[in-house]
Amino acid sequence: MADKEAGGGDTGSRETAPTSAYSSPARSLGDTGITPLSPSHILNDADPVSEQQTFLVVVAIDFGTTSSGYAYSFTKEPECIHVMRRWEGGDPGVSNQKTPTTILLTPERKFHSFGYAARDFYHDLDPNEAKQWLYLEKFKMKLHTTGDLTMDTDLIAANGKKVKALEIFTYALQYFKEQALKELSDQAGSDFENSDVRWVITVPAIWKQPAKQFMREAAYQAGLASPENSEQLIIALEPEAASIYCRKLRLHQMIELSSKAVVNGYSASDTVGAGFTQAKEHVRRNRQSRTFLVENVIGEIWSELEEGDKYVVVDSGGGTVDLTVHQIRLPEGHLKELYKATGGPYGSLGVDYEFEKLLCKIFGEDFIEQFKIKRPAAWVDLMIAFESRKRAAAPDRTNPLNITLPFSFIDYYKKFRGHSVEHALRKSNVDFVKWSSQGMLRMSPDAMNALFKPTIDSIIEHLRDLFQKPEVSTVKFLFLVGGFAEAPLLQQAVQAAFGDKCRVIIPQDVGLTILKGAVLFGLDPAVIKVRRSPLTYGVGVLNRYVEGKHPPEKLLVKDGTRWCTDVFDKFISADQSVALGELVKRSYTPAKPSQLVIIINIYSSEHDNVSFITDPGVKKCGTLRLDLTGTGGTAVPARREIQTLMQFGDTEIKATAVDIATSKSVKVGIDFLNY
Repeated sequence: MADKEAGGGDTGSRETAPTSAYSSPARSLGDTGITPLSPSHILNDADPVSEQQTFLVVVAIDFGTTSSGYAYSFTKEPECIHVMRRWEGGDPGVSNQKTPTTILLTPERKFHSFGYAARDFYHDLDPNEAKQWLYLEKFKMKLHTTGDLTMDTDLIAANGKKVKALEIFTYALQYFKEQALKELSDQAGSDFENSDVRWVITVPAIWKQPAKQFMREAAYQAGLASPENSEQLIIALEPEAASIYCRKLRLHQMIELSSKAVVNGYSASDTVGAGFTQAKEHVRRNRQSRTFLVENVIGEIWSELEEGDKYVVVDSGGGTVDLTVHQIRLPEGHLKELYKATGGPYGSLGVDYEFEKLLCKIFGEDFIEQFKIKRPAAWVDLMIAFESRKRAAAPDRTNPLNITLPFSFIDYYKKFRGHSVEHALRKSNVDFVKWSSQGMLRMSPDAMNALFKPTIDSIIEHLRDLFQKPEVSTVKFLFLVGGFAEAPLLQQAVQAAFGDKCRVIIPQDVGLTILKGAVLFGLDPAVIKVRRSPLTYGVGVLNRYVEGKHPPEKLLVKDGTRWCTDVFDKFISADQSVALGELVKRSYTPAKPSQLVIIINIYSSEHDNVSFITDPGVKKCGTLRLDLTGTGGTAVPARREIQTLMQFGDTEIKATAVDIATSKSVKVGIDFLNY
């Protein structure tokens, strides 16, 4: 009988009230149900998650939408952060320490290569052969955009073939694991074991729980850690990592976009340009060194912050923009998240998408779609050419930007349409884009800026909404980080919109901020003390039925007792503050004294006010099944107490149920992918 609950249908004839339109999941739960004994209380004496293990090194992987990389630090010398070796290949006009997030599988679907190597190999394949190979790029966004993510979610390769997302993420993490272990072994002169490493993987804070769990599952499959040894892997939130790094900054390591410079006869846009030129010079000089010293001090900017001061971290990457508000807690300078992470898919990919729309407008959507399928490698080439020009866009630019069209684009267009690319440009009424005799698209700066506009407008609008919130009204600093933060157009827009409200600050090596912060987080995970719960959590229970208060369709009469079924008993609300490692505890008792088993179902919802587990938006995310037999002959107390604890960890939540009479307990990790 205990397992009937899975079916959720109405079983047997009972004196139940008429069932509602849909069958209630708890109808058949009568035999395994629980009822509350006590209101929930938070145990603040929660011991911080015990750090039994010692690791020799922390390796952080920044798995980005457009580019990825890793960095590491030996626990013996935590002030040195090493950024990975330079990658082979590299793009003209794009200098960075990261490699493109691209992956290539052979026609037999075996892993072939990652990053520049994957891109260059794919590019050199014969076009007909290339159609057999599976090339994927920018696939991380799929985890954000898929509403019902599961272990079986598919990704689509450049040739249109489907491949399992879990496989691709596993391959990518495996690749990073091998690269990092190889580099560590070379450095140490002896083999480095995976067990010596604590891994940190960064994910956007606005990702839903299933996507965060998906990353962890892929890491387990890639062998970075295992469910039994889950502490070896920390899933860090990107803006939190950035925040930790920004705390360490000294003034010479950042650029302040302040409008104060007008006094010297310069406008703000001059200082942006000048500051960055100096910074680039500084970075260029230090390019050879991949080791960054993090002085073990609180940075100067930080020393201006007082207890309770607030700052916003705007993490703008390739796929998403994440906004997080933190508050300082002295003396240790712990961070407290004040407002739950918000943001959206407003990364620099939006600019690529606008460019694609522009091409469709000029050459026709039918042609662009065909070209992508028939000449996938040339399409990749065209986007690479666009990427390097995209980085040259600036607010004060006056000369046009030239984008080389691959020969096969020009050739294929002529075959497809019967007239030249030049003709198409003349015929289209896009006046900012001209054809230059060297075989290039010539874009005026205005045309380029227009491609940025929708994405930047979304970011600014999102920030405006955030600044409306009372918690955010008195922000002192705004840190602009992430790869897209390198764009002068975004810097200028943020400064123009918010420069009068707070100080806008950009770390110099802004693209590596998250990576370095993630290493610092791995060295000291306790630095983030308080998070906001992204969801409301609770369990399904039976309450005594109250006439007039409870809906009649929830009435269940059992052994003469009238129960209200499907009640959502709340553990913690969305947006409530939760300290890491905090335990929330409730006590329940079996609804029927003679029960041999109880089943506790855990549910989550994005909404705050949830009354029933059947409310819209409520999802099941865990089950605890506790066997109540075997009290060893001792008399069972009339009201048997079952304690349920939920512990809120990094991005994981663990639930435990304990039968007080027998000390039997069961544990479960909350699971968002398999229900």
